[in-house]
Amino acid sequence: MGILLGVLTALTWGGSDFLARFATHRMGTLRAMLYMQLIGFILLTIALPWLGGWGHLADGSGWQPWAWGILAGSVNAISTLSLYRSFEIGKMAVVAPLSASYPVLSVSLSLLSGERLSAARAVGIVCTMIGVLLVAGGERAPDQNDAEAVRRSGKGIGWALCSAVGFGVLFWLLGTRVIPRVGAPQTVWMIRLTCTVIATAIILFARQPLRLPRNARWISLGMGAGDTSAFVLSNRAMQIEQVAVISVLGSLYGAVTVALAAIVLREHVSRWQWAGIASIFAGIYLMSR
Repeated sequence: MGILLGVLTALTWGGSDFLARFATHRMGTLRAMLYMQLIGFILLTIALPWLGGWGHLADGSGWQPWAWGILAGSVNAISTLSLYRSFEIGKMAVVAPLSASYPVLSVSLSLLSGERLSAARAVGIVCTMIGVLLVAGGERAPDQNDAEAVRRSGKGIGWALCSAVGFGVLFWLLGTRVIPRVGAPQTVWMIRLTCTVIATAIILFARQPLRLPRNARWISLGMGAGDTSAFVLSNRAMQIEQVAVISVLGSLYGAVTVALAAIVLREHVSRWQWAGIASIFAGIYLMSR
């Protein structure tokens, strides 16, 4: 069940991040993040009674669950801002897989903190990581006659790598520290609350408009519902499966985003990138053994 939830996480996150590409172009990085987080917060607040209630946030556990939730939300805010900025200025087929390389750090931290993997799962993780790197590194040089491709080529890579480091630390924290102390859906609720406050504060400080553009309302709804659902699925999967495995499975959203970009936006997918996608599916099979 944990493996299935991990795959569903990747599919849902991939779709949500694909929508984020359009949202950032229509209203910028900050407002895209704000409304994704705010909509997710509202939807999860409504659904929380059916997802186990408030958990350790309201069972007399004191301030510690709130502190862990705020820490996770702050790390997620930095990571998401970096991710959305890379979507805004970079090419989807490049920056999405790069940001999805975060399991390299998550798995390393998990192993250092005592988690052990079977041989098949270890090989599966390696296959999946190689696949992600092939998808990211298999991008061909842009046609010099295509001014837009030349302009966007190479941009956003720094932001994508920053988001990968942030998410790598975040998922390790979630699986080993935060979720056991806060609860799976309750952690997502705290993340959404914290990120909404941080994004609003930055926008007000920068004196940027807060209004949600009319042409971005449905996109924001899809982003908020998709990203929040993916987070809940991922956190629940970490309660069932090993953190290293779920981190890698969740990172497959990069391949999903590349596939959607190839189908909908007609972005080129090279032979090396298709080989990477095949390696990813081989890794999923081995991790499910």
